[in-house]
Amino acid sequence: MSGARGSSSRRRSEAKDDPAAQAFAAGVDLLRRNTALAALSALSAVNGTLCRGKDCAEHPRGGGWAAVTSDGVVHADPLRRGEPEEWAWVLAHCLLHLGFGHVPAARGAREQPDRFDLAARCTVVNRFLATFPVGRAPVALPESFPGGDEDELAARWRRDGIPPEHAACGTAGSHPDQLLRPWHRPWQSPEDWTAAFASALTRTMSAAMDVAGGRREELTGARRPQRPWERALSWFVSSYPLLGGIAAGMTLVADAELARAQRISIAAVNAEAGEIYLNPLYRSTDEEWRFVLAHEMLHAALRHGERLGGRDPYLFNVAADYVINGWLVEMDVGQMPEGLLHDTALAGLSTEEVYDRIARDQRRLRRLATLRGKGLGDVLGEPLPRPGETAPAWVDLDEFYRRGLRQGFDLHRRERGFLPAGLVEEIQALSHPPLPWDARLARWFDEYVPRPEAVRSYARPARRQASTPDIPRAGRSFPPEEVARCTFGVLLDTSLSMDRTLLGKGLGAIASYAAARDVTGARVVFCDAAPFDAGYLPVAEIAHRVRVRGRGGTVLQPAVDLLQRAEDFPPTAPVLVITDGDCDVLRIRREHAFLVPQRAVLPFTPRGPVFRMR
Repeated sequence: MSGARGSSSRRRSEAKDDPAAQAFAAGVDLLRRNTALAALSALSAVNGTLCRGKDCAEHPRGGGWAAVTSDGVVHADPLRRGEPEEWAWVLAHCLLHLGFGHVPAARGAREQPDRFDLAARCTVVNRFLATFPVGRAPVALPESFPGGDEDELAARWRRDGIPPEHAACGTAGSHPDQLLRPWHRPWQSPEDWTAAFASALTRTMSAAMDVAGGRREELTGARRPQRPWERALSWFVSSYPLLGGIAAGMTLVADAELARAQRISIAAVNAEAGEIYLNPLYRSTDEEWRFVLAHEMLHAALRHGERLGGRDPYLFNVAADYVINGWLVEMDVGQMPEGLLHDTALAGLSTEEVYDRIARDQRRLRRLATLRGKGLGDVLGEPLPRPGETAPAWVDLDEFYRRGLRQGFDLHRRERGFLPAGLVEEIQALSHPPLPWDARLARWFDEYVPRPEAVRSYARPARRQASTPDIPRAGRSFPPEEVARCTFGVLLDTSLSMDRTLLGKGLGAIASYAAARDVTGARVVFCDAAPFDAGYLPVAEIAHRVRVRGRGGTVLQPAVDLLQRAEDFPPTAPVLVITDGDCDVLRIRREHAFLVPQRAVLPFTPRGPVFRMR
């Protein structure tokens, strides 16, 4: 990037004396060092510039940071002081307006976008930056962004009004950060900023893949021919938006000895390490390698290893293969190698639904082959060991794969059209992850544990009566029958298999929610080999002073029967069961829920909700 005012030597001398200029220059450098967004700098390098001139009339006034014009110039406020991370985010926001076609270059008079278009375009850019972060936003952004492209959002907001959190989410404060100007270079055709961004992004990501994939010789710098699976991976990065973000983060491990030792016929994947293991001795075309890589990337991105639950791992892998292969054939991604699992009768079903169908004939299915081989699943539970190498670990795998699919889905829908309905549903489900267990538990309390209704009476003075002795005030109290009605039961598994950390976390959450709803006491029953009725305990004591009894085996049904037969326990009161899943089959004839560890598997099909603690 280069400035539009003065020579480079003068800018360097000014930057030494001006802290604001130093921070701005550091922000520019930070943006250029971001591999994924380095293509943004190419937008400014083509014909655009950065302007911080004090006599410029285009840069925002009164609290703004920067604005971008259709001739490719980003006008930054020279008096604005900010951190380098903030400037990097502001510049990325402005340049993305160019790359997304929000401020196209054209000759002649220009009509400025209205406030609905401005807000919608800024929201789309901020949504992109939230999934592909660079720097730090200098303004408060909403926790979530609405779906739809710029035109859909603008039309919706013209009808319903702009939400307050999206009304001024640009980089120019209360002023527009997108300015349309007539093309001022008569000797040159107007620049196509969208095409320039796409071309630069392709070159940037291809160069990054060359370095990450080791396609350049270390000593001579000569470029060796790409292998077919490398060409397939490069194709996804450059030409297939849906899986391009996932492909850029995956590592291909093509090791014949490793494939032989692990019995990998064609390929396998480990989502935790972000690695796809290939058998380089497998001879196939580029089109078939595209199909294979897309198959494994969808396994990882849709988290099939984490969705297993209590199902048979191999059969669930086979069910996922049927679904993925059907999608890829429908989308015409590459060419499916011979022998892979595909059945048009299963089209439109989810992986769980296919599993329920095929699990009836397990003997036949054991002879079917995945990409790893016959009777073996190609979704691995852990990275394969390689001598002298340490498998990489992602900081947040769910967020990585969710972000890559969500971003690729938006680009793919805009550029390549429709996708199979089942795949769209799964991607949208990933884009809206389920509520945390504690939030779902709080909702359960709101629904099934009533809040006691207070009664006011002048027979009991209010606490504020002393401050106004001349004005009588009614006191507030809870009748005994109301207190008895608003309660719940806690059935606590105290067997040796229960983790004390689990007990503390679950009881602490229960106590906090009960206190928030003015519940004075809860009926607590400890159970292992036999039930122990602790009676009604104040909610403050549930988490701090409960003495755990038992610690023997795990039989919980007697404790359930004890609560159901108790005369002093309301028939409408719900029961919360805290267990690790290593228990007997329970039959509970009232509203109930289970609080279990994240990977616990109950030995029966629960009828009430199951909250899994992390």
